[in-house]
Amino acid sequence: MARTVTDVLQPRNVLLAGMLAIGLAAAGDWTGIPWGLLGATHAGIIPAAYIEWERTRGTWGDRHVVDRTKRAPIFVVILASIGVGSAIMVLGHAPTGILLAMIALWAMTVILLAVNAIWKISVDSAVASAVVALLAAVQSPWWLLAYLLTVAVCWSRVALTYHTIAQTVAGASLGAATAAVYLLA
Repeated sequence: MARTVTDVLQPRNVLLAGMLAIGLAAAGDWTGIPWGLLGATHAGIIPAAYIEWERTRGTWGDRHVVDRTKRAPIFVVILASIGVGSAIMVLGHAPTGILLAMIALWAMTVILLAVNAIWKISVDSAVASAVVALLAAVQSPWWLLAYLLTVAVCWSRVALTYHTIAQTVAGASLGAATAAVYLLA
């Protein structure tokens, strides 16, 4: 069960669904869907493709990259990819809400990289929490009910012994803080 939860609710999938919904909410109509897809591509799909490429080259055993000392290149790819996606959004006059979500995810990734230098924080938990917090900020507080899915992600990461409870709570807390960009904007 834990394997299924962690695979279904992996960052790539959560970002794909979440960024589409954030784009839709930010634009107020269907025109936000392509912006959400662009955000999902740069925040989740490109980084996941990079991880898969490195995995097939034998760099890592699987997508989880359990050795935190090998994670820095992933964070650099994520930062660059989100940066490029954000630049495209600025140039294309994307709705403010989706651009703010990208900036929030970029800032979260900077903190994940910094923390990862000394401690193994849960990226899966951070992303699951960030998407819920961003959806609640952009669309409706009812999205906070989706924190049950974040709790499931945290549980699965601990059950699979990829993280400790503290590492998942720290990741989820950081993810929740990403919504602060909407309070500050």
